[in-house]
Amino acid sequence: MNVYHSFLREEFFRLYGDRATEPVLFFSPGRVNLIGEHTDYNGGYVFPCAVDFGTYLLVRRTDRAEILMNSLNFSGAVAVPVVFNYLPIPKSWTNYPVGVINEFARKGIPAYGMEMLFYGDIPSGAGLSSSASIEMVTAVAMNHLTGSGLEMIEMVKMGQKAENGFAGMQCGIMDQFAVGFGKKDHAINLNCDTLEYRYAPMNLGDRRLIITNTNKIRRLTDSKYNERRSECERAVEIISDHHPIRNLSQLTVRDTWMLDEYITDPVVRKRAVHVITENGRTTDAIEALQNNDIELFGSLMNKSHDSLCSDYEVTGAELDTLVFEGRKLPGVIGTRMTGAGFGGCTVSIVDNEHVDNFIKRLGDIYTARTGLTADFYLPGIGDGARRI
Repeated sequence: MNVYHSFLREEFFRLYGDRATEPVLFFSPGRVNLIGEHTDYNGGYVFPCAVDFGTYLLVRRTDRAEILMNSLNFSGAVAVPVVFNYLPIPKSWTNYPVGVINEFARKGIPAYGMEMLFYGDIPSGAGLSSSASIEMVTAVAMNHLTGSGLEMIEMVKMGQKAENGFAGMQCGIMDQFAVGFGKKDHAINLNCDTLEYRYAPMNLGDRRLIITNTNKIRRLTDSKYNERRSECERAVEIISDHHPIRNLSQLTVRDTWMLDEYITDPVVRKRAVHVITENGRTTDAIEALQNNDIELFGSLMNKSHDSLCSDYEVTGAELDTLVFEGRKLPGVIGTRMTGAGFGGCTVSIVDNEHVDNFIKRLGDIYTARTGLTADFYLPGIGDGARRI
């Protein structure tokens, strides 16, 4: 029994009683995307990995026709009746697990009465997929408790549908896929159009991944995220009048002449430029990693952030301060925003000998510039959602 299991078990019994019947523990990681940002919902390439922190769920079946939900991260218990058609609760964290339960119900797999206790050590709103982590830990728990025998890919799709249709966030499939299919010490080379994927060993040698949290408060569903998606869809509509495509990722850098030729709106054109060039950077970065060329990988990370700043416009002062000031520090191979942007986190590759200096100096600079205090994490790369 690990330390989390022991701690959560005591909290579970404090909330629900009945020590005679043991709950079952599940875990689902967060994820960090190394390169390939805002390409997933455009059918493009991404390169995420699961991290070794995430969401724990203790759950136990009951004979009552209700699902009791508690979280050590959010106050207040929520009781949800067991039905065949669930409805969202405005501004509630429970929309992520209930959305997944609703997807099971839509497949004819009803929930049992359950007692559930969630605990996550992913910073909320940091862009490390805390929502996908909650969705996938709920999915693997439901799959186990109902004996459904669903494959991971089906649960990944259900998690995405829950976030799109239930929580109102029009995300692509990368987050749920990385969380579900994570593999220790590997990143995932994923084609979001076909869902073909390959694992790539993360051999960084004498270097570390560092995640830096801006701690800027944001609400992703209230951000410009959905607006960016609609701008990309508009670009597809315009180009398809002349050259039929399903998504922007069917175009390559050689096709960018179409953007100048057909798209008159400069904003829509810039969004398309980012997606097309980011796909090229992502494939080049994966090849660089395979060739053990970490310097080139880091250079492509830097170019990715530059495009997200100038063409996609999803960074902001906090992320840009961390990235542009971080690049000036010794031992920094590459650094970029990760996730949807508008706050959240950066991911950096830094020489081991310079890690402490990077954290101290960048933290000081960031506070002086923004008045905020950044948090730094040194993640391991872990496995995907599972029963513990």
